[in-house]
Amino acid sequence: MDLLPCIELETSPNPSAAVIWLHGLGADGNDFVPIVPELDLTGCPGIRFVFPSAPSMPVTVNGGYVMPAWYDIIGRNLMDQEDAAGIQKSAASIVQLIEREASRGIAYDQIVLAGFSQGCAMTLYVALRFPHKLAGIMALSGYLPLAMSLNTEKHSANQNTPIFMAHGEYDAVVIPERARTSCALLEKLGYSVSWNEYPMEHSVNREELVDISHYLQQALARK
Repeated sequence: MDLLPCIELETSPNPSAAVIWLHGLGADGNDFVPIVPELDLTGCPGIRFVFPSAPSMPVTVNGGYVMPAWYDIIGRNLMDQEDAAGIQKSAASIVQLIEREASRGIAYDQIVLAGFSQGCAMTLYVALRFPHKLAGIMALSGYLPLAMSLNTEKHSANQNTPIFMAHGEYDAVVIPERARTSCALLEKLGYSVSWNEYPMEHSVNREELVDISHYLQQALARK
C-alpha cells in the first residue's frame, strides 16, 4: 500500500515527537498547516507535524460528488449504514503513517493522533484500536464511528491515553449531541475524556487553539 501524500512541518531539526493531523471531508492536508504557527508549544520537544491527504472518492450524501474523503457518508445523521469497509481501509493507511514515524525514531508514546470532523472519526477509530500507547488523542468536531464494535475491538494500550474532545455549540455538520453521545460512551468504557465546547460552528476558534496548545504541552512534555 502506498503511503498517503503528506505535508510535513518540523518545529526543530531532528524532532523527537510527532502529531499526525487528519483533515475533514472535502479538505486536504493543507487545511490545518496554518494552525501550527498559532500554537504555543512552550516546553514541548521538537515536533514533526504530519498532514496527510485522504484519497478522493464519490460521497453519497453529496450526490456522489468526488472529493477527498476518509470514507463514504451515506446518511445525513452520520450513523445510517456506516461505511465500515471504507473506515477500515483508511485506518490501515493511517496506521502506516504512525509506523513510519516509529521507523524514523519517534517513540509511539511521543505521537499524538489528531483529526477534525471526518478526520476526528478516523482518529478515534484508529487510536483506540492501536496496539501501542500513544501520547494523545485529539478529537475535534467529530464523533465516534462504528461505536458498537469498539468494546470488542479496542486495545488496552490506549485505555488510559488522555482524549481531548472539542466541539462547536452551533455545529450543524456534526451536531453537538452526536459528539456528546460519543463522549459519554467513551467515558462509560473507562476512557479519560476532556470535553470542551466553544461558541462556534463547524470550525476551530482562538480559545480552542489555546486549549489545544495546553493539551499538546501536557501530552508531549519534554522527558
